Formats: sequence, structure tokens, C-alpha cells
Amino acid sequence: MAREVAAVHAEGVSVAVVVGGGNIWRGKMHEAAGMDRATADYMGMLATVINALALQDALERIGVPSRVQTAIAMNAIAEPYIRRRALRHLEKGRVVIFAAGTGNPYFTTDTTAALRAVEVGASAILKATKVDGVYSADPFKDPSATRFVQLDYLRVLELGLEVMDSTALTLCMDNALPIIVFDMNVPGNIRRVVMGEAIGTTVGRSVGRAAAEGVTHA
Repeated sequence: MAREVAAVHAEGVSVAVVVGGGNIWRGKMHEAAGMDRATADYMGMLATVINALALQDALERIGVPSRVQTAIAMNAIAEPYIRRRALRHLEKGRVVIFAAGTGNPYFTTDTTAALRAVEVGASAILKATKVDGVYSADPFKDPSATRFVQLDYLRVLELGLEVMDSTALTLCMDNALPIIVFDMNVPGNIRRVVMGEAIGTTVGRSVGRAAAEGVTHA
């Protein structure tokens, strides 16, 4: 992933990354087992800091300057999130890695990504996933599932598609911030998206019902 980000950074593109912590801790799973929701969420936020530090180390080992900013103060290992400082880092060509979510329980990593993207004036959110776009059903379970090329925000909500949670999606819609969903496991895909290649699924303002429902087969 560090190499993928480095390839985009080398093109002079400003890059900010929001990391999750699901590989270490999934709050919903532990909440279902009886843990207090807020406690489970805070533990998940701490897991994102571990991943952020790992990504920072990987980036700097290949010569890409980066800074980790956390929404929960832990000054010994990372900067606190300060919007103006994040913008300054981006201006200086550093990759900024946002960790610890929004600093509040009950908010997802999706919401963090939408919030930080709006705050720093990002051109788009690139949602890297394990599938190559948004499908009409789970492509791993339903072989007849089809992939959408473009979708309107409201259409995503109408269809109940799992692009982002409704809070994050609404924030993107209110600020006309496009979301591009693509497969992160294909080498070079981040650069392809940034350079404008039509891969994955783009969620944005209304493109007309016919275009919004245009799909390609999996």
C-alpha cells in the first residue's frame, strides 16, 4: 500500500489517508458479545493508530515524507488533528495519515473519511475495497450480481447499497464530494483512479436515472 501511495505522490498529487483498524479490532463484534459500545469503539480507534504508524513507517522507508494526526491526543507518538496543520503538511508535499476516527464513539471510519475529506478540500474520496466497485448484491455470494458504473447519492440510499454508511454518504452528498469505489488489491489502481481512468464505481451528483442504473457484468 505504501508503494501504491508513493506512486501517486510522485505525480505531485496531494494525498491524505484515513486508516481503519478492523484487522486488529472490530467494535461491532465485541458489542454483540456484550461489551459497552463506546468502549468497543474507543478500542477500535486505538487500533487505527497502530495501522497509521505502520503505514507511516512503510512510507518513510521508501522516501515518502508523512505525518500521522490523531483525533485522540497521544502527543508522544503522533500529532493531534489540527486542520490548518494538516493543510500545511499537504502543501509541503507530505502524506497525511488520519487516525483515531473522529475521536468520538458511534462514528465509523467512513464518516471520518468524509469529514476529513471535506475539511481539507479533497477532490474525491477513493474508497479502496476488496471488490472492483459497487454491486447490486454481494458478488462473492451471488454470481448474478452486476457492477454499477455510476450512481447518484440518493440512488445508493434508495437501493440500500453498502458504499458508505448513511451519515458519511449524506455528508458527501451535501458537499458534492465524489466517492470512487475500487479494488485496492490490483497493483496500480490508486494511480489509475487519480489519473482519471474509468475503473470501479463513481458515486456523485445525479447523472440521470438511465446512466445511474447502467451496469457492467461482474
